[in-house]
Amino acid sequence: MRLIKPTPRGLYVEPGDFYIDPWLPVERAVLTHAHADHTYRGSKNYLVSKEGELLFRTRLDDEGNIETIPYGKSTTINGVKVSLHPAGHVLGSAQVRVEYKGEVWVASGDYKLTPDPTCAAFEPVKCHAFITEATFGLPIYRWTKPEILFEEVNEWWRGNVEKEKATVIFAYSLGKAQRIMKSVDASIGKIYTHGAVEKLTKDYREMGVELPETKYVGEVENKKDFAGSLVIAPPSAQDTPWTRRFGAQSTGFASGWMRIRGARRRRAVDRGIILSDHADLDELMTAINATEAEQIWVTHGSIETLVKYLKSIGKDARPLETKFVGDAPESEIEAEKETIQQDGQD
Repeated sequence: MRLIKPTPRGLYVEPGDFYIDPWLPVERAVLTHAHADHTYRGSKNYLVSKEGELLFRTRLDDEGNIETIPYGKSTTINGVKVSLHPAGHVLGSAQVRVEYKGEVWVASGDYKLTPDPTCAAFEPVKCHAFITEATFGLPIYRWTKPEILFEEVNEWWRGNVEKEKATVIFAYSLGKAQRIMKSVDASIGKIYTHGAVEKLTKDYREMGVELPETKYVGEVENKKDFAGSLVIAPPSAQDTPWTRRFGAQSTGFASGWMRIRGARRRRAVDRGIILSDHADLDELMTAINATEAEQIWVTHGSIETLVKYLKSIGKDARPLETKFVGDAPESEIEAEKETIQQDGQD
């Protein structure tokens, strides 16, 4: 039995007549997390994690009927048992477990196993079939331990303080931005945020995540205040007039793609911060093995490479085409631009 299958509207659970992260409007949608490529508007009914409720309401603008369910608690949709389990991607991110007539499938959405102080850790869910992302499913992608990475960021920021420069980091406004502000040494200086980042950061605070004090850039009257500070902004703000207000500055771009030198050059920043909210190859394999799944369906990213590798070690792996973009360099920025327009540019 194939419980979850691709359709023109998204991943469809036919026995339950609902979709997982649909990219077109549907009657009933179950959402894995609040990033733009997984949270399209226009559906009539949504089921989301209680842990990410405010983020979903912000992204969906309270559109449609939004129901919530805590991690690990199950509900039934047209005879199909559904539960949500932590994915470790961003606050409120979830894997969707569906069970029907003894068959269990899990759609993981986006996930990571690297410790993140701003969201619940990934929990493996045993199943017959597992749908996994493959954004960074190549051997070159292996992440540095967070404590080492952020000490490097702290040293860079301290150096900029001595030079009276602002430290500007471009990072996705949901998840990565909050992870950065939570992980850096906030005693080094003040932290300022772009409007889109600040709006979502308020949601994080209201959902109970403790974060250092931040201030919205638009509220700063004296531009000299930016000297020595840390500014966190979405990638779409790079190379725009918005950045000129900071005066002397050193820029960084936070993404897993910064592992590749060419990507750092193309972004034209002073520092590439190799930070991703997706699993690296080792984490992908750990998660896949932990599910004990008989079938592995691989989507967005290095699909062919991961499928080929999984087959080589005896696993039943198959490609699954979707419209999710994962952490794709340009696609992520385009999705971010759309969200910025919704959330406010500055």
